[in-house]
Amino acid sequence: MVETAFLASTASLIWFVNYYFPIGPVLRIFFPLPIALLYLRWGKREAWMGALTSLLLLTVLMGPTRSIIFLIPYGWMGVAMGGLWKRGANWFVSIGVGAIIGSIGFFFRYWLLSILLGRDLWVYATTQITELAEWIFIKLGILAQPSLTLVQLIAVVMVVVNSAIYLFVVHLVALLILDRLKSPIPRPPHWVQVLLDYEG
Repeated sequence: MVETAFLASTASLIWFVNYYFPIGPVLRIFFPLPIALLYLRWGKREAWMGALTSLLLLTVLMGPTRSIIFLIPYGWMGVAMGGLWKRGANWFVSIGVGAIIGSIGFFFRYWLLSILLGRDLWVYATTQITELAEWIFIKLGILAQPSLTLVQLIAVVMVVVNSAIYLFVVHLVALLILDRLKSPIPRPPHWVQVLLDYEG
């Protein structure tokens, strides 16, 4: 119970500090790790308790909107990563599942903020990607207007790829930190071990 409260508070504090004192993507890497560590040490029930406790703490500190944006995707991601790591899932599976959760979280955040602001933010994002696609078409000498379907497909692919890269970095950090906390995660693919010169 004490460790659950401590790690839930840690997750909340990392989110809180990053929101008010952003220092780039550094702290973002740690968002799901306290909840994943809870799963590795104590199991599914405690991991969900930790995620929900973080939600309640952040609701008090920052309000319900920002707290729900923590839970979806990062609290959920922490529970999923902890479960997959405890079952010994390989990195391709855990990164894939995490990337799906991260992408769902991205679109949930867009949907929620669109409701709160009273305007469709997806239209704005689509407009920006259309301009990028037109620039690429011009540089490639393609004399065609990118279709709305193509633009939206590019947007979705960009979100998923970004989530996968984020999850890969989270896995690298978890590999280095959780081993030292005596809660190791599955070993990375051989090429990653060679790249890092890591002996697990």
